[in-house]
Formats: sequence, structure tokens, C-alpha cells
Amino acid sequence: MKKITLFLLAIAITGSSVFAQQKRESKKHHGKHKQDMMQQIDLSADQKQQAKQYKEEYKKQIAELDKTAADYHSKKKALHEEQKEKFNNILTAEQQTKMATLKAERESKAKEHHAKKMDKMKSKLDLTDAQVTEMKNQREAMKAGMKSIKENESLSKEQKKEQMMALKESVKEQHKKIFTAEQLQKMEEMKKEKVK
Repeated sequence: MKKITLFLLAIAITGSSVFAQQKRESKKHHGKHKQDMMQQIDLSADQKQQAKQYKEEYKKQIAELDKTAADYHSKKKALHEEQKEKFNNILTAEQQTKMATLKAERESKAKEHHAKKMDKMKSKLDLTDAQVTEMKNQREAMKAGMKSIKENESLSKEQKKEQMMALKESVKEQHKKIFTAEQLQKMEEMKKEKVK
């Protein structure tokens, strides 16, 4: 019993540190995508200047918001939507179309990447089709849960963080029902290799 408890504790600790690292890498990755997209839609010097001005105004407005206020999240979201609308208004119709196309391509690539990752995981862990289906269902449920938490304006940043962590812990618990002990161990070894 002690060995199982220690094994599960090790999985939880490793998973948390891997998640933190992935989150940092995801932010960098997102910034690069955004930068690449801006280059590909070919902004003029005036558009770049306007976009920069809007971004600075947005940052200032966000900094001025009272983070402890009950309506902080709704105000922040409204400012974000306003910023997006201002940016879209400086784009030509052609640029807007190109940006929509680039976003769709990025989403398509992300789906392809996930499918390849799932196939790799299926072969390395020797998963059954039923296990793959359960994982896909679990992923969709987790995405929906994360979206719900992010969009819940009644929660503070700390409460959202706590609920996200609880959701991730729930997923880990569900993994124990989907995978065999041997598959869980292989998964952890794969995570360790990825971190190196």
C-alpha cells in the first residue's frame, strides 16, 4: 500500500511540475504565433503605430483596474473585446480575411498535432481503441471545464487557479480508471524523457 501511495504521490508531483513548465512554454509559443501572424498580414507603418498605441492604452487601462473589485473580470474582458475590435478596425478587408485564414490553419495544425500525439501514445502505451475513445472524451470534457472556469466572471483569479488545479487532479484520478498500472508507469517515463 505504501508503494502505491508513494507512486501516486510521485505522479502528482511530476505532473504538477510538468504542467507549470508547459504553461510557461505555451505562453512563449502563443506570443510567437501572434507575432508571426502580424508579420504575415503585412501591416503598414501607420497600422503598426496605431496597433502599438492601442496596446499601450489597453495595458494602462488594465493596470488601472481595481483587481479586488467584484466586476474586475467582466471589466477586463470588456476591455479585451474593445481592444480586439479596435485592432480589427485598422485592418483592411483583405488583412482580416488573411488573419481568419491563418487562425483556421493554426487550429487545423493543432488538431493534426494532437492526433499524431494520440497515435504515438496509443502505440507506445499499447492502448485499446476503447481507451483512446475514453481519453478523447476526457480531453473534450476537460476543455469544456477549463473554458467554463475561465469564463466564470464571479470567480477571483485565485479561485480560478484552484478550480483549474482541482480539474487537473480529477483528470489524473480518471487516468487511473482508464490506464493499467503498467501504462501509467510508461506514461510517467515518457513525461520524464520529454522534460529532459
